Amino acid sequence: MINVFIDGKEGTTGLQIYERLGKRDDVNIIALPEELRKDTDARRECLNKADVSFLCLPDAAAIEAVSLVTGGKTKIIDASTAHRTNPQWVYGLPEISSKRREQIKNADRVANPGCYATGFISLVAPLVKEGLADSGYPFTVHAVSGYSGAGKKAIAQYESRDREFSLSSPREYALTLSHKHIPEMVRECGLANKPIFSPYICDFYCGMCVTVPLFTRLLTKKYTVDDVRKFFTDYYAESNFIKVEEEIPQFLPANMCAGTNELKIFVGGTDEQIVLVSVFDNLGKGASGAAVQNMNIMFGLDERQSLI
Repeated sequence: MINVFIDGKEGTTGLQIYERLGKRDDVNIIALPEELRKDTDARRECLNKADVSFLCLPDAAAIEAVSLVTGGKTKIIDASTAHRTNPQWVYGLPEISSKRREQIKNADRVANPGCYATGFISLVAPLVKEGLADSGYPFTVHAVSGYSGAGKKAIAQYESRDREFSLSSPREYALTLSHKHIPEMVRECGLANKPIFSPYICDFYCGMCVTVPLFTRLLTKKYTVDDVRKFFTDYYAESNFIKVEEEIPQFLPANMCAGTNELKIFVGGTDEQIVLVSVFDNLGKGASGAAVQNMNIMFGLDERQSLI
């Protein structure tokens, strides 16, 4: 039996982790009464009683939670941004390499990837790692997300009957070209420069579409669309959740993987300009699904358990 504590169960990610684990007979979820969820001593007790604690908290609160763990028993999976570039933590994207999967399996501290970062890294890290693109390639990334990724306040705004008219339209943000996911994108892909990142929040609940365009003349040698598609197909051939599609459709809905832990990769374009697209659920492979997958790996279980 795995004793699990979800610190921040009231948030979107925490609730989804609870739902994914709640039906399992090999998991015991440690309950913290509502009136004590911000009580430091009560949280400390739960954190140290658990075999694994999920931190679904703002960065500062996640750092505090880690400081409350006093013994060596409790493994931690942090869903915040706080530890994603910390070299003492393992970045929890197991598909990126067999070495990374082994690191997660043996880790006590795993930083769960950001949603946008998952889509970008799954496309770009293999290109740089295997030498199709140099670390100095000027990457750009465009992404759309369902509004659930913005948290409880945004969900309430979008689902309000008297909401603002502007919420019916896609809204671009991070126009200062600063976003909390960029540091992990740079680190995990081994980039020499930050990508230009243009995210949009849109009027649908969950789902994400991350797009990275490529100029083939800027790659390390001439690659065709078929070459790049085959490269990704081979790279993720053993993956349970990342799949490369044979064809790219005329329309690609961002919510096509909603409710799953799948991430689908599409490769399209021409032999001069290629477009890479990853589509997944920002609450699944982009958050709670990835967290549960990492837990399964850390405890030597089938990574697919309680995930679809």
